[in-house]
Amino acid sequence: MSHVTVLGLGSMGSALAGSFLSAGHQVTVWNRTAARAEPLVARGAAAAATAGEAVAAAPLVVACVLDYDALRTLLAGHEAALAGRTLVNLTSGSPEQARETAAWAAGHGIAYLDGAIMNTPPHIGAPGTMLLYSGDPAALARHRDTLAALGDPVDLGEDAGRAGLYDTALLGLMWATLGGWLHGVALAAADGVPATEFTPVANRWLSGAVAGFLSAYAPQTDARSYPGDDATLDVHLAAMQHLLHASRDRGVDTALPELFARQTERAVAAGHGADSYARLIEIIAK
Repeated sequence: MSHVTVLGLGSMGSALAGSFLSAGHQVTVWNRTAARAEPLVARGAAAAATAGEAVAAAPLVVACVLDYDALRTLLAGHEAALAGRTLVNLTSGSPEQARETAAWAAGHGIAYLDGAIMNTPPHIGAPGTMLLYSGDPAALARHRDTLAALGDPVDLGEDAGRAGLYDTALLGLMWATLGGWLHGVALAAADGVPATEFTPVANRWLSGAVAGFLSAYAPQTDARSYPGDDATLDVHLAAMQHLLHASRDRGVDTALPELFARQTERAVAAGHGADSYARLIEIIAK
């Protein structure tokens, strides 16, 4: 078993430390408010008195704090102690911040991984939980087994900003999906269908047909070629008009389907009605 330090014991940091403990690892923890360490100490963690003591305690240091400014403030003055160790930063931020932090770490001889946690604290360590990592590939290989206590470690390559980029893009996908689901729930509820009845059908649709669309359209967007051999934009636009009509009749907010319809109308008006839905990347990317 490995020895790991966890800096930051908010809801997520505490879940990370707890998952390391559950996997049998030796864990040192530190938090600015020391009382937050008490439940973890009761489970066998060691509480460091200072951040410097925590950094020096283990070869693997995992940080999960408020933001990158808080991280840099926390680590200032401890660069020498971090040299030769691996810093895994699971603090949320932008790709640019991750790259700047990677450059800072490299300048001090610190192996650096930037990470993104693609689930909520109660799911840390559970099957199916995914964590994205980018940065030093040797560091990830060295600590993969330890980090697997948190969830499946997905390697996104050497660019330290890649994990943050994926995190941001995937959150956008999540909100768009949840927004579409809520719109569907509202539409169905207007006719007396409860969400618990509608949702199993929605999940089957998402994991089947919709996931298939993503796989089919990804190479089209890369190639900027959009054969309309499944459903053309003309067909999509006609279906969107049905959605708008049904929504208005039931008093359901139409902002979301109007957005889809406006983008599709622009593409059709430009002469692309026979193309696939992937053609809309040309509008979105601009």
